Amino acid sequence: MLIPGPDTRVVELRVHGVQGTTPQSLVDAVAAVDVAGDGLGRVVRPADRLRRPAPGPVLQAGGRPVSRVVEGYVWGGMTSGGWAKATWALLFPFSLANVAHWMLPPTPTGSAPAHLLGIALRALLRLAALLLTVLLVAQLEVISLDLVAAQCLAPGSSCLWGPSWWSTAPWVRAVVGLAPIALAVLVLHRMSSVDWRIERKEVPAAEGGRSGLPGAHVATDPDTPALRVLHIVAGLGTAVVMALGGPPGPQLAPGRHGVAIAVCWGLGLGLVAVAALGAVLLDDPTGGAPHRGGRWLRAALGRGPRRVLHTAAWLSLLAAAALLDRVPVRLPGADLAVQLVAALVALVCVLIGLLLVPAALLARRTWAAQPPELRPWAGGWMAAPVVALSALLGGGFGAGVALTAQRVLGHGELPIGYDYIALLWGVAGTLAFLAGVAVAATTGMVRWSSLRREKEWAREASLLHAGRARDVKRAARAWWWAHWQRRHSHHVVLIVASVLAVGAVPAAWLRLRGVEPPTWSRPFVGFGVVVLAALAVSLVRAVYLAARRPDKARQVGVLADLAAFWPREAHPVVPPCYALKVVPELVARVREHLADPGTRVVLAGHSQGSLLAAVAAARLLEEVSPAEAERIGLVTAGSQLQWAYPRAFPAVVPHSSLASLAGGLAGRWRALCRGTDALGGAVMTWDRQVYDGMLLGAGFRPDGTTGALPPALRGPTGALVLGGDHWLPDPQRGPFPGRRWAPGVNRHTDYTSDPEWDRAVAIAAGLETTEPQAPPVLPSLPVLPTARQAPITSPEPT
Repeated sequence: MLIPGPDTRVVELRVHGVQGTTPQSLVDAVAAVDVAGDGLGRVVRPADRLRRPAPGPVLQAGGRPVSRVVEGYVWGGMTSGGWAKATWALLFPFSLANVAHWMLPPTPTGSAPAHLLGIALRALLRLAALLLTVLLVAQLEVISLDLVAAQCLAPGSSCLWGPSWWSTAPWVRAVVGLAPIALAVLVLHRMSSVDWRIERKEVPAAEGGRSGLPGAHVATDPDTPALRVLHIVAGLGTAVVMALGGPPGPQLAPGRHGVAIAVCWGLGLGLVAVAALGAVLLDDPTGGAPHRGGRWLRAALGRGPRRVLHTAAWLSLLAAAALLDRVPVRLPGADLAVQLVAALVALVCVLIGLLLVPAALLARRTWAAQPPELRPWAGGWMAAPVVALSALLGGGFGAGVALTAQRVLGHGELPIGYDYIALLWGVAGTLAFLAGVAVAATTGMVRWSSLRREKEWAREASLLHAGRARDVKRAARAWWWAHWQRRHSHHVVLIVASVLAVGAVPAAWLRLRGVEPPTWSRPFVGFGVVVLAALAVSLVRAVYLAARRPDKARQVGVLADLAAFWPREAHPVVPPCYALKVVPELVARVREHLADPGTRVVLAGHSQGSLLAAVAAARLLEEVSPAEAERIGLVTAGSQLQWAYPRAFPAVVPHSSLASLAGGLAGRWRALCRGTDALGGAVMTWDRQVYDGMLLGAGFRPDGTTGALPPALRGPTGALVLGGDHWLPDPQRGPFPGRRWAPGVNRHTDYTSDPEWDRAVAIAAGLETTEPQAPPVLPSLPVLPTARQAPITSPEPT
């Protein structure tokens, strides 16, 4: 530990979690001012009455005050605010497909089968994502060209509005039908081209996975521009093929007109085929090594060829609009096109699920020695239900919008395939209701049984709230529910994906046999229409709330923020990755402070901010000198770095990478956690148990190894410190004079209000050890026991 000198100061750089926060609340001040950043990534400090940057509260460490500067990095503007960012909620199925890529199991070194399976899985995920874009365009064309232009604008239609010449003038109906498709593709292209500008250009976003530290693989994909063009080309090619006849073949017309239609239809089909082939081959690792035969692939998808493809796709759409001078009463091939794309998506999802089985088995050796609660969810197979869920939600959103549009227009018929989609969602909705009732009943019975048998849950809570029976009861109840949510959150995803997959079985079976939905299925079809309409309406409502009332759309915002952490890899039409901007700018800010030899910097992240802070700390350990690394610390609060990220993304944030980071920081990583927090949890320890009045467990040691830890020590404010984890009493002890106090059960909020926060910052800065000091003697509170006094005893159950 470095000995603090008279010029020592601590800079506490805080990073907030998802769904944003105000600069004032981030730095615990009445007012805050910007001191760096570009408006999207803002570095703020507390402000005085003249709106000037002010230092933070003095940090008490080692029995003396130490100068302290509190800064906060505000990144919420990258994911929320305004209609432009709110419409990203419409891309949630695309985001899920992109997240599924990062959930693939790791590839063990030296295993050729695992390497080949990894290539195949990445290629199939890119193909599934491309088919999702094609499915979106196909469903939009069913609405605009078939339902509106072909049926509602037909001569004599009862839902005809506007001038009567719309139905007779050449090309007008074709333009009306294809213009929304062109606009949608333009919007997709624009959204996929948005990237956040990094303020400090000399700081690299990432250098690949050359280390075992967390987030080493989170980097921009150089193939993203090519993938973006392939998706746009596939969407435009799909629009051309459907407009000119669909999968059965081009429309028949006399003379040169028919030849032109056939040529344009063939061009559209060729564009879709080229896009699909490029998406499959784009991840070929030989492209990075020309001597291995990948030079042609990089050249074929270079900037010049991409421009040619892009231009050809737009010209083909314009030609299709010009050739479609007479729109038929019904769009031929629309039904077959939507069903064919849906079948291809389902087939690719099945292949992904099948290939993931051997891939997960081969990767199992990388986590076999870990305790069960640290191993990847579903044995490393979690990417399969996530990509299936993205496909089913994508198809459901499109079908819901089409059915809603039909009801609003009050006219027209949709392809018969939509009856089978409604059947799918009707069966799935019924099964989801039954599954929800079963889960609720089972949970209630388990909870009731434990109470009836007076089984003591959360014995840690009894230690934390010793002598306070009321707080023990409230805390134990919150601990039970939080533990249940953390343990079963991934099961919810598995149940939803399974329910939708089971619902697809009868619909697919009836469609493959060419049987119309029988009479017994009519209630399910009707219920499915209601579910799909509710899905579409809820999506539009979520976009509205996210734009106008973001505080009322927290759930959607949380999901969008979590998905936007990951760079564009499988699907390019997703929100830009904020981590590629936040992490380099955090690194640059820390290095600016480290230029002062007396400054120690503590990165402090809450919730999702803990992942950003951990990745930034890992990058700093790679880049700075050992002397500077000793002046870096890390504090995480309400973090998912143990129970969620290593289990959902075992190849990007593996458990071993967290051990490497903990060893590199040598005891200067402190994790604040509450058992009542359903979103956060322990980070540094596991296998915890209460024995003989002591909290024991295994975890990361300061020397970088893992294993059994000494018994937990009680801090001066009542927290139990086991290894690097600081278990906070919730409700808090106090109030303490001169400190802010948050009453009640705080769960995932207000970690900075706990007095243990300052102590964790001091330890992370290397100014204090984990040995507790004597507690303050307050007239209204009993003196808390310390590690040098009597052992911690568990009170009798109340």
